[in-house]
Amino acid sequence: MNLERIKFITALVLYGTIGLFLRHVSLPSEIVVLFRGIIGSAFILSYLKLTDRHINITAIKNNALWLILSGIFLGLNWGFLFAAYMHTTIAIASLCNYTAPLIVILTAPIVLHEPLNKKKLPCVAAAFIGIILVSGAWEGASEGVETAGNLSGILLGLTSALCFVGIVICNRKIINISSFDKAVVQLAVSALTILPYVLINNRSAAALNWDMKSILIILTLGIVQTGIAYCFYFSGLGSLPVQTIAVLGYLEPVVSVICSSIFLHESMSIIGWLGAALILGAAVISECL
Repeated sequence: MNLERIKFITALVLYGTIGLFLRHVSLPSEIVVLFRGIIGSAFILSYLKLTDRHINITAIKNNALWLILSGIFLGLNWGFLFAAYMHTTIAIASLCNYTAPLIVILTAPIVLHEPLNKKKLPCVAAAFIGIILVSGAWEGASEGVETAGNLSGILLGLTSALCFVGIVICNRKIINISSFDKAVVQLAVSALTILPYVLINNRSAAALNWDMKSILIILTLGIVQTGIAYCFYFSGLGSLPVQTIAVLGYLEPVVSVICSSIFLHESMSIIGWLGAALILGAAVISECL
């Protein structure tokens, strides 16, 4: 296993632990999103400075519209996903978010004018069934999660998936720009996107619980799970085969499910695990067709 593959896998594992960290933050999720964007973009700028690389202003200007839109979708994706973590289990929220690639399959013919691969339609159907099984709506409440809250978390997770689809579509329109330049702009815009909501929803900063543990976790999320993870991710993105990237990408929800089960003791029924297997299996198989 070469170094770039190790870096890419490390980034995905780090992404998969975000939900676990969020459960120990006493601040609202939108504040975490705000500072993750600010700290992450600042870290990547510092990394570029240390490695003697320069931001290509011309490339950014040429892609300004799609960069801004993708940054907005990124901020919304994080906001809805982090809120989903607070309303349902980390496993369910992550699995809902990772229906995004399958939604792309359905929307690509309309939005990107790409032909629909009919072989992938059974995967979309399987993932849809998987979401129904994971929701457990007919089973009452899963352990520690009320049914109404669970369904709210699922809807938030699926909304975050729709925002992720927006990120994918916008990124297909962005050309002739380095991954790091793109990441800096997207992270900065994601922070600006969530800022108005933070100011409106948290008018009294003194009323917030700025405990040291939450501050340290936010710093960790910004530096490790965003700054370092993004650098590792983009390093692998430029050197690994597309098929490898697509399949390895599903390590993130797998890690989320494992963390949810082992560290937080968030359980799913056997039917729920069957649904999780359908979602992950459908996503991986769709990438191989």
